[in-house]
Amino acid sequence: MRIVLDTNILVRANAKAKGPARELLHRIVNSPEHVLLLSPFILRELERVFEYPRVRGATRLTDGEVAEYLSYIGSGEVSEMVFPGPAPRIVPSDADDDAVVHTAVVGRAEILCTLNRDFYHP
Repeated sequence: MRIVLDTNILVRANAKAKGPARELLHRIVNSPEHVLLLSPFILRELERVFEYPRVRGATRLTDGEVAEYLSYIGSGEVSEMVFPGPAPRIVPSDADDDAVVHTAVVGRAEILCTLNRDFYHP
């Protein structure tokens, strides 16, 4: 299966995490049947989110650990990079979420996993 994990899932799947998001990432990465799809936008957004003081405090990751995690998930061995390019608005309440949807569409994802309520807007 081709899978996009939204930033809010990827933050929870960090190297020090022990919850369901980390387990999901491990299952995707360690299964030859699954492909983790990423885009430059998702990686940049993930890096930006890790800079938030509340996220840094919750994850307790150092700058080096964040860089290592980003390098890990961004590597061709762990994920497939998708380059969506410009596309129309899709998520009315948050334009930044459009890039996640475009990543899924261009990458032919079968699953888009997110905790973002903006994706469930009618």
